[in-house]
Amino acid sequence: MFFGRKLAVGVVLLLVPVTGFLLWAGMRQGPPPTVEVTSDLPAVGQATTLTIVVKEPVRGLSSLKVVAGGPALKAPVTLLEQAFEPAPAHKPWVTPTTTEHTATVVVGKRAMPELVPGQLIVRVVAGRAGTWMRQPPPAEVEQTFEVRLQPPALTSTSSFVHPAQGGAEAVVYEVGPSSVKDGVQVGDWFSPGSPLPGGAPSQRVALFAVPYDLEVSEAEAKEKIKLVAIDDVGNRAEQGFVHKFFPRPMGKDTIELKEPFMKKVTGEIYARTPELQPKGSLVDDYLQLNGDLRRANNATLKELGAKSVPKFLWGETFLPMQNAAVKGSFADRRAYLYDGKQVDTQDHLGFDLASLERAPVQAANAGTVVLARYFGIFGNAVVIDHGFGLQTLYAHLSSIGVKEGDTVARGAEIGRTGATGLAGGDHLHFTTVLHGLPVNPIEWWDAHWIRDRLKLKVGDTLPWAEQAPVAPPGAP
Repeated sequence: MFFGRKLAVGVVLLLVPVTGFLLWAGMRQGPPPTVEVTSDLPAVGQATTLTIVVKEPVRGLSSLKVVAGGPALKAPVTLLEQAFEPAPAHKPWVTPTTTEHTATVVVGKRAMPELVPGQLIVRVVAGRAGTWMRQPPPAEVEQTFEVRLQPPALTSTSSFVHPAQGGAEAVVYEVGPSSVKDGVQVGDWFSPGSPLPGGAPSQRVALFAVPYDLEVSEAEAKEKIKLVAIDDVGNRAEQGFVHKFFPRPMGKDTIELKEPFMKKVTGEIYARTPELQPKGSLVDDYLQLNGDLRRANNATLKELGAKSVPKFLWGETFLPMQNAAVKGSFADRRAYLYDGKQVDTQDHLGFDLASLERAPVQAANAGTVVLARYFGIFGNAVVIDHGFGLQTLYAHLSSIGVKEGDTVARGAEIGRTGATGLAGGDHLHFTTVLHGLPVNPIEWWDAHWIRDRLKLKVGDTLPWAEQAPVAPPGAP
């Protein structure tokens, strides 16, 4: 009898904590998850990314669902639905697998073709862990977003725009107040617009570049060259504005690589460009300069173009180098041969002008020096900013006579010709660059072209008066 009583007491003593643990585990639900919803744009337009952060630090999340609805949609749309494995209620020592989760969803006209202007309500439902005794309700958060789908107003006011392949042009236009980015798009190249000096707030001007390799018909060019205006939520207006287009097929040239030349240029450039490591063989070392370093230098030119001041710093026709022979033309596609085999192809985007050794190099026009240093494949080089994205590049100099930040006048000596960088002999590599894209310098040497394509459009904004023409390089 005594033994039976002790057994009963033992069973009771055992059942009490077990029962308590089971009751505790049955009640051990997770706390309500916290939900945070942020947007990358001030409203919903074509494609707005929402970032959703959900946290439940005790037992972890069980599910997540995101639904869009409201007056801007005819019917609700499920944007996201996920399930998670929370920590078991009876195993408090187990670390939850998902105590915090970040998800992104895209809302807008592209993802929701039936979306209309109005209010879009995004509802986030975050499930938490339950037990065999209790299934707690999820946390629900609703956030309302304004839907704006009207693009900015956009109208070209230039009556004639006649760009050429590899050339430049200008267009004056008007945009609505909702535009935050506008300009000219040509394929992957974008030329930004700027306020028209002295004009109304809606008036803009864009000097734009046409890629040298845009080998298309006039009809195709009119489709590819567009005025664009974009608002702060991605709504985009486009308008064709080109009246005529002039193809300029690329030239072809062949360069035979010789070991003495490659040794000269690789030895110099690698010594002056410590961030670039040689590949190990002479040909590979040269090809790295001709390809990778060329692309890096071109990227720097694009960065410089983006910093150009939005005003005209010049008032005369651009000055060509005098008494110079043309040794290389703009937009030549060069095939590089070594031991009779083609090893590379690159595009030559300027004029190679040869005169006397160490001949004076003059600034083509007034402006501000934005680069004056050793510059990769261009060797000793100078870049002058002339405003509105237009810059000139002077390369392979033996010496530099200006420094960055200097203001220079048209015709001022800025250096001497040389053979630094990827140069085989003494000459000047000269080109004009518009928003980082090289364009044909011949246009800027032509007073009639400046008058017809620029002055007649912008009027007194450009303080330019036509002068007597100066013969371009190579002219008799």
